[in-house]
Amino acid sequence: MSFDWPDAIARARANAPFLARALDRQPALEELLMQGQGEDALEMARRAGEDAPNCETALRRERLALATALAIGDLAGAFPLARVMTELSQLADRALDRAIGEAVSRRVEGAAPAGFAALALGKHGAGELNYSSDIDPILLYDPETLPRRERDEPGEAAQRYARDIVQMLSANSAEGYVFRVDLRLRPASEVSPLAISFDAALSHYESSALAWERAAFIRARAAAGDVAAAEDFLAAIRPFVWRRSLDFGAIEDIGRLTSRIREQYSGPLEPGPGFNLKQGRGGIREIEFFAQAHQLIHGGRDRGLRERGTRDALDALAAAGHIRAEDAVHMGEGYDRLRTVEHRLQMIEDHQTHTLPEGEALDRVARLDGLADGAALLAELQPLCADIAARYARLLGKNAQTPGAPAAAGESLPARLLRLGFADPEALAERIAGWSDGRIRSLRSEAARASFDALLPRLLEALAEAPDPRRALILWEDLITKASSAINLFRLLDARPALLDQLVGVLTLAPPLAEELARRPDLLDTLIDRSALDLPGDVPELAARMARGEAGDDYEAALDRIRVVTAETRFALGVQLIERVHDPLDIAAALSRTAEAALDIAARTTEQDFAARHGTVPGGELLVLGLGRLGGGALTHASDLDIIYLFTGDHGAESDGERPLGATLYFNRLAQRVSGALSVPTAQGALYEVDTRLRPQGAQGPLAVSLDSFARYQREDAWTWEHMALTRARPLLGSPDARSALESAIADVLIRPRDPDQLRHDVLRMRAEMAANKPPRGPLDAKLLRGGLVDLEFLAHFLQLRESTRQGGCIFPDLGQAVACLVERGLLPEAMRAAEAMMTRLLVAGRLLAPDLVAPPPAATRALAGACGCADMDEVLHRLGGARQCVASAWYDTFEERLETDR
Repeated sequence: MSFDWPDAIARARANAPFLARALDRQPALEELLMQGQGEDALEMARRAGEDAPNCETALRRERLALATALAIGDLAGAFPLARVMTELSQLADRALDRAIGEAVSRRVEGAAPAGFAALALGKHGAGELNYSSDIDPILLYDPETLPRRERDEPGEAAQRYARDIVQMLSANSAEGYVFRVDLRLRPASEVSPLAISFDAALSHYESSALAWERAAFIRARAAAGDVAAAEDFLAAIRPFVWRRSLDFGAIEDIGRLTSRIREQYSGPLEPGPGFNLKQGRGGIREIEFFAQAHQLIHGGRDRGLRERGTRDALDALAAAGHIRAEDAVHMGEGYDRLRTVEHRLQMIEDHQTHTLPEGEALDRVARLDGLADGAALLAELQPLCADIAARYARLLGKNAQTPGAPAAAGESLPARLLRLGFADPEALAERIAGWSDGRIRSLRSEAARASFDALLPRLLEALAEAPDPRRALILWEDLITKASSAINLFRLLDARPALLDQLVGVLTLAPPLAEELARRPDLLDTLIDRSALDLPGDVPELAARMARGEAGDDYEAALDRIRVVTAETRFALGVQLIERVHDPLDIAAALSRTAEAALDIAARTTEQDFAARHGTVPGGELLVLGLGRLGGGALTHASDLDIIYLFTGDHGAESDGERPLGATLYFNRLAQRVSGALSVPTAQGALYEVDTRLRPQGAQGPLAVSLDSFARYQREDAWTWEHMALTRARPLLGSPDARSALESAIADVLIRPRDPDQLRHDVLRMRAEMAANKPPRGPLDAKLLRGGLVDLEFLAHFLQLRESTRQGGCIFPDLGQAVACLVERGLLPEAMRAAEAMMTRLLVAGRLLAPDLVAPPPAATRALAGACGCADMDEVLHRLGGARQCVASAWYDTFEERLETDR
């Protein structure tokens, strides 16, 4: 692509007096630009201060040369907007860094600026500086490491350096200036010194910072001086900026800030003479706030949204589904165009202006941009800004419509409840009024009550649509009573009315989910994400999410992260189940993947923490074997984790840490720690119950045994039921070689010949004992009812072990796969495939929708029937009965024993 550099220079000389003077002062630079050698011109500009007599002059010459070269390249179309902003921002970094170094070395000869740093905020932090921009750094220092003269106090030295830095960069001389420096973004700028200690700044952000400061730090960057110390500081205040729960209060904060700006802005409301491209409606700031508000809401949960650049942030938000792709495109293109016009304004006289002039001055801006006149520029800007303003107004809820019939003016609460169809509205209204009298903790603050009052009309309409409105309202009351804080929940539901229907579904259909939500209202945040109704990815993807903590997280924080991701995933899967988005069989598989990922990260995190004190055992590693539904890859929401801990290597070896342990003791303590990491509640609650009773010698044996001991025990001492359990065993943790060795040990046990009569005797005796001690809990107990899943498992395990010498005996941990294989071998009837699938669906769905294993309320009954692929509960019971009869028939054909399937 060819660029017209001479035309760019001609437009600059004709319309921009500042650029004309700059070109006159730098003929060699102009010659390079005239020849179209833009990159060489930039390199010359970066070296423009090499022969200067002092730092101040050097920086000013470099700044003038770089601004000139960038402006001409910009006007020629050779340097895109992003390149211009990046180069200017990098210049600011270099200037700040050199000024800091110069200020320190003048006072302490030869000293490096250790312990003194500059954070870049605003456009500088985002890498989006304009031609005549201020820079808004925060200057921080460490009293312990700051270089200073012996008689100087650290604070005094830091203030001296700060004053010198500002003077070096801001003072206007015959050579011009470098950057105007605005330090008003520092903590408590009205009363604080120019430079703040790291500790004082950290205390401010942790205790008394204002809402706008969070938005400012979205774009904060360690820019100059002791960059490592500045990066450590930014990491320390990350929780202040990025909150883990969705923060819909950010919309209110941004809205208030916008209102104040608009109230103070007295210029025209649409582009014309006097219109401010930055502060006017549909201007640059509204685009920035549009991106930042969504980043503040969602960025604590999604690190991929923590982009500093405005365009990058918009693109990331669209990719994650938080804003419409159309909004990202229009806002992004509008941002680029407004920033370009802003640059044209500032090129003319190197003034920090964002206001469109009038008359000939406006024509000059337009001609500089390549347009005919000012009228052409305004014709372009007016629809552009109107579109941006409309999109921004939607963010602030200016066009939000309350669903359902609006409350009549002056309508009382009892009248509203009556109109919505609630029974006994007077008593119910009195009950609702009592929520705000201080007895409910989550409604004690004025802000919480205000948010709840705003939500109440929509809430009542949503609850009125529930199958049992009064019951739904009481469950809502239970939710806010148990919650320690619910203000963000209220804001979330107010901002996203569609979530109310999902919340009502959770409250009325799935008691386990409702109880979990009462403990952690922030779980509803998960439903905001675009992927909320998608099945989670594979185990490595889930594990990566669980491991994605913050830099410097300790062991407890790492365990909390596992619990957060696991709880969110399980909750989302529960909602998917009750809304019938996915087959319960797919939900069961996803629950298993989630548990495997949690086990993987909990074990790895614990191993690292344990090794810090005890080292590692050379040649040894921990293995985890999953059994039961975990081994089969089909968990329910109520499943425990059935596992066995094993270890490899020489059991006589010793660990190599500061506190060495023998291998057996080492791995037993490590296994105990891993179990604790999975089961002990942390600040984020509990995770899983871990059941290790299937290990060799059960509860009497050690928690972890060597792989060799395990293999020997299974060959020589294990009972038949233990071999049955191994048919559903699957290695979940360990290196590929160790897993392969474990699989081989299990296969050697399972494929050995057995006496069919003895095997039959053992299986029937064990099932009879189990039936006597664990009767079914209700008519929907697809697991324990005779002819249910337990009987099918016993039947399948018997056939697997009996046929194990024949091409592997259909040994598959997944019960569905095992049944399919046995059907293909002619050992089970074809109908058993559907019987197993139907009962498994009922088991998985019933754990949420009918946890008492009796017919739930009507709405939950309909959901349960739908999950099982049935029209109603009658069909569920009919198909369950048919499945049980199928199992009973196969049981009789195999064992010549009748099951009492009427129980």
